[in-house]
Amino acid sequence: MTLKVRIARIGDSHAIRVAKVSGQLVMRQFFSWCALIVLAISLIVMPMAAADDSPDAWAALASGGHVALIRHGNAPPGYGGDPPGFRLDDCATQRNLDDKGRAQARALGEAFRSHGVRVDRIASSPVCRCVDTAALMAVGRVENSLALLPDRDPGARVRLRELREMVANWRGPGTLVLVTHGFTIQPLIGMIPDQAEVVVLKPTPGIEPGVHVVGRIAPP
Repeated sequence: MTLKVRIARIGDSHAIRVAKVSGQLVMRQFFSWCALIVLAISLIVMPMAAADDSPDAWAALASGGHVALIRHGNAPPGYGGDPPGFRLDDCATQRNLDDKGRAQARALGEAFRSHGVRVDRIASSPVCRCVDTAALMAVGRVENSLALLPDRDPGARVRLRELREMVANWRGPGTLVLVTHGFTIQPLIGMIPDQAEVVVLKPTPGIEPGVHVVGRIAPP
């Protein structure tokens, strides 16, 4: 009887060890899958790291006839839309520029002036963080455009079509400045720039998608 009990205890101990090892393997696999999922989501949601092709980009803007596509200045939390209860006519219900975002907007305006960029038209999404960015740049009278809002229905890109026409048909002689959102920019050129980053476009009417990316200017 004593021997049987001892064997049974040895067997139980072995089974516990096997169970622990198996459990650890399962947990490792689980966390590995979690890490892969988080990485995949971050690649989709997070903006691309800001590139800086500023010499060519500034030269293009100074030459005229180009489009400066600008994502609004820093507005915490940085991405992910607006809080519940968002209203287009009430800035208090929206994500807004913080001190950094306001400083970025002013610095962008100074950079445009110091590089000799002539702004013939500046349009903004009607969302407050975009309007404030455009206004603080102080490079011209700001007009609002619904074409600079993201499309509500991804299957019916009405605003995207209007935005493409706006960009493709720009002739200058100066620069068209468009202040907008990451999710407005992405379907147009295939990337989400950083907040306060400038993407310089050359209109290509009749050639899809109607624009060519000349370069990117990192946030100030």
